[in-house]
This record gives sequence, C-alpha cells and structure tokens, in this order.
Amino acid sequence: MSFEPPLTNKADQDETDELRPKFNTDGLITAIAQDADTNEILMLAWMNEAALRATLETGRGTYWSRSRQELWVKGETSGHIQEVIEVLVDCDQDAVLLKVRQTGAACHTGRKACFYRTINPKTLRLSQS
Repeated sequence: MSFEPPLTNKADQDETDELRPKFNTDGLITAIAQDADTNEILMLAWMNEAALRATLETGRGTYWSRSRQELWVKGETSGHIQEVIEVLVDCDQDAVLLKVRQTGAACHTGRKACFYRTINPKTLRLSQS
C-alpha cells in the first residue's frame, strides 16, 4: 500500500475521497488516539508513512518515535495494546484520529490517558485529575 501525494489545490484536497495524507516536512503526521467507547482523548503521537500503513494493515496502533527514530507498536513491550476500531482523517489530511480499544494504560506514565493535567488560566499552574 502506498499513498498518493496531497493535491496541490487546497479545495480539491479538502474534498477528495482518496486517502492523500499530508505529512509535514519531517515526513510525519499528527495522530490522536481516542477511546472508541467513551470518546476520551488518550494520547497524541506521530506517524510516518510506514506507521500509518502498518496501522491500517494490522489494526494495531503503530507510531513513529522521534526520540528513538523507529517505529513502535503500542503495547508491544508494555502489553497496553491499542486495537484500532476506526481511522478518521481531518479535512486537509494532515492529522489522523484513531478510535481505539485500549488495553491498560495509554500514557507512558502508567495513567489511563496522557491528558491528565488541567491548566488554571489565572495562575498558569497545572492540576492533576
């Protein structure tokens, strides 16, 4: 499986029914994992073309580690697996949303989700939920 390049005309890219992911200059696309049942946002990660292809082919959340410069399959070492139920792409195809069934923690800290802190706009301090 290979992807066609994005269309140069923005309106055409926004309306096409073809998968034409728009990777950034580093060859990456933003990927958000969301619980398929509760709609809770679990994590944000990055995918390169190989990670997106692997996710679509295997049904397992597969990402690109910018720090390690390698693919990683969520849960491969931790057992905290992401079964991909649905993949959505935004209007201009520069972000993907994975609706997943998460086994165990989604966050590398061991928490259910990575978004566990809230910003108090008055003090700019964080509180944990």
